[in-house]
Amino acid sequence: MQPILEMRGITKTFPGVKALSDVTLDVRPAEIHAVVGENGAGKSTLMKVLSGVYPHGSYSGDIYFEGTERKFGTIADSENSGIIIIHQELALVPLLSIAENIFLGHETSKFGVINRFEAFARTKELLKKVGLNEHPNALITNLGTGKQQLVEIAKALNKKVKLLILDEPTSSLNETDSNSLLDLLMELREQGISSIMISHKLNEISKVADRITVIRDGMTVDTLDCRAEKISEDRIIKAMVGRELTDRFPPRNATIGEPIFEVKNWSCYHPLHAERQMIKNVDLTVRRGEVVGIAGLMGSGRTELAMSIFGRAYGQKITGEVKINGKLADVSTIPKAMDAKLAYATEDRKTYGLVLIDHIKHNITLANLDGVAQFSVVDDLVELAIANKYKRDLAIRCSSVFQTTVNLSGGNQQKVVLSKWLFSGPDVLILDEPTRGIDVGAKYEIYGIINQLAEAGKAVIVISSEMQELLGISDRIYVMNEGKFVAEMPAKEASQEKIMRAIMKSYGQKND
Repeated sequence: MQPILEMRGITKTFPGVKALSDVTLDVRPAEIHAVVGENGAGKSTLMKVLSGVYPHGSYSGDIYFEGTERKFGTIADSENSGIIIIHQELALVPLLSIAENIFLGHETSKFGVINRFEAFARTKELLKKVGLNEHPNALITNLGTGKQQLVEIAKALNKKVKLLILDEPTSSLNETDSNSLLDLLMELREQGISSIMISHKLNEISKVADRITVIRDGMTVDTLDCRAEKISEDRIIKAMVGRELTDRFPPRNATIGEPIFEVKNWSCYHPLHAERQMIKNVDLTVRRGEVVGIAGLMGSGRTELAMSIFGRAYGQKITGEVKINGKLADVSTIPKAMDAKLAYATEDRKTYGLVLIDHIKHNITLANLDGVAQFSVVDDLVELAIANKYKRDLAIRCSSVFQTTVNLSGGNQQKVVLSKWLFSGPDVLILDEPTRGIDVGAKYEIYGIINQLAEAGKAVIVISSEMQELLGISDRIYVMNEGKFVAEMPAKEASQEKIMRAIMKSYGQKND
C-alpha cells in the first residue's frame, strides 16, 4: 500500500544539539500511527518539521505527502495540503464561541460579509461528527478540557483534514473523555482519515494504534506492526529506553512516624459562585515519611482542595484548620504557607510552576530567594552553587544551569519544579499530577525522588489521575468525589476496582 506520508532522512539541528538524526517515518492511508519515545527524544520536533512550524530549509531530508514532495514554509502550507496538528496546549480563544473558533481565520463570507448562518449550520454538522452535543454559540471557556479537544478536532475536519497529528491528546483528560477521544480517532480511521498520535500512555496506544514508531535520542529505532502481532507494553518500553524496565515503580521500605500534617473540617466555596461549595468538610492526615495518594475523577475537587490549603490560592469562604508538626499553621497566604513548611507543586508546570523564558538557575531559587541572598541582594555564586547541587542531586539533564527552561524535556522541567520546592525547605509537599506528560523512564526517576523525600522524613501527598500510579507509590490512599473524601484505604489493600466502587457508591448515597 502506498503511504500517504513519507519522511525520509529528516535531520534537525539546534545550536549545539542535534535534535533529529536521519529520522524516517511513513504513514499509510486510514491508519492510526503512534510515535513514542522518552521526553526529549525528538517526537514533537519531528511533528513541527512536518507541520511547517520549522520551515523547509531549516532541516535536511525530504517530505512526501500523497506521493508529491512537499516543502512547507509555514503552518498554512501544511494545512492547505490537509495536514493538521493539534498541540498539547490547545489553540482556542476562550471568550469566543465554538463556531467562531472553528472558523477563525477561515471565515465563511458572502460579498465580504461574514455569513454567520452558514457558519452556525456547518458547526452543528461538525459537532455531530465528533459527538459533541453543544450549542455552536457556547463559549469555549465554559467547556471542559475533553470537550475543547473535540472542538479542536471539529476545527481540523472543517479544514478538510487528511492527516491529523495529535500531541499528547489525552494528557489532561479523565478516563471517560480519553476513551471518547480514542473512539473518535477510530471512527475517523473508518472514514479514511489517517492520524499520528504522540502519547506516553502506552495502554491507549496499544488500544488504537495500527503501527508504532519508536524514536530514541533523535533517531528512529523501531517500527512495530500491531496488526501483525500483539505488541506488549514491555516491548515498547524496551525500545524507548534501550533497556529492560522490569519494575514500573522503584522499591522502598517505608518508615512511617507520627502525624506531621493534619487538616480538619476543611471547606471552601467557588471563587466566583459564592453559593457553590467545592470542598465539603474534609479531614486529612499525613504522617512523617508517608506517601499519601488522593484518587478521584476529573472535577472531584482534588486540585481545589490542594490550592485552597496552600495559601488559599483557590476559593472563598474557606474554613477549617491546618496543623503542621502538631502546631496550628497559618496558611492564609502563600508566603505564610511556605513559612509553615508547606509546598505545592502545581499540575500545570508550564503556566504556574516555571518561568519558561528564564534559565534553570533562577527557577530553582525562585521560591526561596532569601536562601541565596545577603543583605537582600542575591549572591550569584551562592545561587549558582545551589542550582548545580540540585542539578546533580535530581539528575537534571541539561547543558548547564544557564539553559533556558523551555528547552528542557517535560521530565527535566518537572525536576526543576521539584528542586524549586525542595530548596524552600518544606516538611509537607503536595504534588499535583507530578508525572503528567512524562515518559515511563522519567516517571521512574520522579518516583525515586518521591521515595527519597519520604525516607528523609517528609510528608508527601500525591494527586494523580493514574490510579495505577497511586497504587504503585502510595502507602495510603484517600478517594475523593464531589468535594469530599468518600473512602480511605491502605495502598496494599487498594485496587482500581475498589477505588471506582467507592466513587460509584458515593453517587448512590447522594441519590438515596
